[in-house]
Amino acid sequence: MYALKSKFGGTVKLIFQPGEEKLPGGASLMIKEGVLTNPEPNAVIGQHVMPFIEVGKVGFRAGQYMASCDELFMTVRGRGGHGAQPHQNIDPIAITAQIISALQQVVSRFADPRIPTVLSWGKIVGNGATNIIPNEVYLEGTFRTFNEEWRAAAHDKIVKIATGIAESMGASCDIEVRKGYPYLVNEPQLTSAARKAAEEYLGAENVVDLDLWPAAEDFSYYSQVANACFYRLGTGNKAKGIQSAVHTPTFDIDEDALEIGMGLMAFIAITQLNQ
Repeated sequence: MYALKSKFGGTVKLIFQPGEEKLPGGASLMIKEGVLTNPEPNAVIGQHVMPFIEVGKVGFRAGQYMASCDELFMTVRGRGGHGAQPHQNIDPIAITAQIISALQQVVSRFADPRIPTVLSWGKIVGNGATNIIPNEVYLEGTFRTFNEEWRAAAHDKIVKIATGIAESMGASCDIEVRKGYPYLVNEPQLTSAARKAAEEYLGAENVVDLDLWPAAEDFSYYSQVANACFYRLGTGNKAKGIQSAVHTPTFDIDEDALEIGMGLMAFIAITQLNQ
């Protein structure tokens, strides 16, 4: 862009992304430290790899795109003992199983079916043995949705259901809902303009529509306070066997995407300034 500075007027601010994978997220801290001031941007544009889109293509979606994301930490405490004497114990494994099953009602029965909602547990630790019931079970999970009012109500439901079931069976339950990123929304006019720029740069046949994506992204903090557009850069290549999802040990990219991504972001920025 420096070589093209005579062809546009205005200021382009480069924002890098520290701490995206760990709460509270780098974007929230950078906003507090003034990254969106001096000067205040008219638009914030972000780009993220997408291995399920072929290299040379990009994807856009106007409006809501990615979900809010909250982390769940739960410990169910009972009374351990010998597996052959369950009547003398308060089995936290059996109780945890009931809690996990009941909490799916938050998604299937309490959530408005028009609001996408996800509740998943990714870690369960109950350190007993084949014949030993442990004293406690520890869990970690995630809750995601696209509506802030429902998000707050769901947090309350999750806590009440989990603690209620545990107490009704003689156990106790400590649960923490750690509030994470808000949902991400792409401002429609900016997204439309960025998409048109991408069509001009890559060809309309190389610009695709994106579905709602219940993953989360700290770029969402920018979208809550400024006009923002977050789009996907294709990095996959079926012919080369490059198809693995992000966050997997076999993730890879077609490196042609690096040049495409840098060029397109610069082109979108220049197009915005010239408008």
